[in-house]
Amino acid sequence: MISSPWDAAKHMESAAALAKELGRWNEVSDFYHRASELYRECGRPQPASDALAKGASALEEKSPEEAIKMYDEACSVLEEDGKEQMAFDLYRAAAALYIKMEKYSDAAALFLRLGSAADKCNAINSQCKAYLSAIIIYLYTHDFQQAQKCYNDCSEVQAFLNSDQNRCATKLLSAYEEGDAEEIKRMAQSSAFNHLDHVVIRLARKLPTDDLQAIKKADDGEESLDEDDLT
Repeated sequence: MISSPWDAAKHMESAAALAKELGRWNEVSDFYHRASELYRECGRPQPASDALAKGASALEEKSPEEAIKMYDEACSVLEEDGKEQMAFDLYRAAAALYIKMEKYSDAAALFLRLGSAADKCNAINSQCKAYLSAIIIYLYTHDFQQAQKCYNDCSEVQAFLNSDQNRCATKLLSAYEEGDAEEIKRMAQSSAFNHLDHVVIRLARKLPTDDLQAIKKADDGEESLDEDDLT
């Protein structure tokens, strides 16, 4: 009423924290959303995003779907303000939650979104780690074709093409094509993977998760088909 949205936003955050203590989860979401709107009224996108991220973190266990939405909104607030670099941890938190929910394709898509955001900031290391993470997730879900497509698409980005992460992905995919389970396991234990997010490292350490011979046969079949293709 007295035109002080900053103070109002702070109080809404306090109300959200109390709602969390009381286990009133719908109100946790509502109050953090309202706080975020009030911060935006002040022209303050960073605290607006932070409020949504706090809500997402509070709701991860009790309402993961709502938490995902709030992480997404928190990222969008920063993207709209051209502050993608400030959203890196939010992308990763949301991707980790997707993996926990076993929504692996959504997790991979979020890592690719992180890679795109990192590209805008010239954050090459974060970009390359994000692309490698997406490839690992596709391999974990037995989707070799999608992993290969992801690798090819990402390799069109010069920064990734020249990176250590690209070399790891190349060796990993080659081992899959050759049906070499021991080489895949050796690659997954290599130091290049140690700098990825813990949730991705855990998936990498479980590779291979599918029938490598099936991949090899499919790959061989494609090669023989190409040889017979006279068009």
